[in-house]
Amino acid sequence: MEPLFWNGKKCSLCNHYCEIQDNCTGVCGGRLNQGGELRLLTYGRAAGFAIDPIEKKPFYHFKPGTRCLSFGTPGCNFRCRGCQNADLSQGAKGAPPAYESVEFTSPRDVSRLAAKADGVAYTYSEPTIFFEYARDCILETRKRYPEKYHVFVSNGFFSKECWELIEREKLLDAIRIDLKSFSQEFYKEYCGARLQPVLDNLERVAKSDVHLEVINLVVPGENDSGKELGKVSRFVAGLRNGNVPLHFSRFYPMHEASGLRETPAEKLFEAKKIALEEGVKFVYVGNLGTENNTLCPDCGATCVERTAFSARSLMNKNACPRCGKRLAVVV
Repeated sequence: MEPLFWNGKKCSLCNHYCEIQDNCTGVCGGRLNQGGELRLLTYGRAAGFAIDPIEKKPFYHFKPGTRCLSFGTPGCNFRCRGCQNADLSQGAKGAPPAYESVEFTSPRDVSRLAAKADGVAYTYSEPTIFFEYARDCILETRKRYPEKYHVFVSNGFFSKECWELIEREKLLDAIRIDLKSFSQEFYKEYCGARLQPVLDNLERVAKSDVHLEVINLVVPGENDSGKELGKVSRFVAGLRNGNVPLHFSRFYPMHEASGLRETPAEKLFEAKKIALEEGVKFVYVGNLGTENNTLCPDCGATCVERTAFSARSLMNKNACPRCGKRLAVVV
């Protein structure tokens, strides 16, 4: 339970690089400075345990049809106005903090729960803010079940130092990163963060061996202009030669954005058309309940068949069943 990336005053786990004053927490609400020592307030305070299809995260090109143990802890280094998990993500910042009522679950307990799944997803809130706990859960689970995978569902705001440790210790098999907008103003006003660190991290991950998928939650009137969707698409098309899957997801009014409307279906299909024209080879729409098959970019054959959150691979290993093209899908 030793804190990482702490020098007695500054936390360098994420790109806020909080200089935490004595008896104060950082932006995430889960890391407290007490006389120069960092207390990890949400370590082991795991919530939301469930066994989900990996497609629900959503990962479409990683282990299709498998199931993962999902959980998160209170706290987040963002404050997204439309957060769908605000009770958990923002609860650590309230009074009394949400973590005080969450039962402690040790990394060994998590490893036992993982026995029922194919892997573990660290999700619901930003995994960076409970990184030490997530790391211990990964290491403990690998002792018992080295074959199980580990994935982060992240906002992409982790520090360079954090990513270097993830790579060095080979902690992750896959990561799904939110690219919430291509606007610094949106990141500042809607999320309480900055765009550039997310772009830098997407490029870092794309150069690694870790499987990567990107999601863009399309918020009406906020980040849904054709120009904005084009910028997001062009950037993702530049990662791994256009082979990084891009998910456009439907927004539902929640939290402080309850006054907005849900995303029209036609806007998501417009976004998909733009992304395909910009060179993204695999584009999906989410939260619509529609078919989201994976098609071969060369011959158009169905390679992975999906209905809701169930999936069935038709590939020969990771090759198209019709033309034999190898796809960027981890099976």
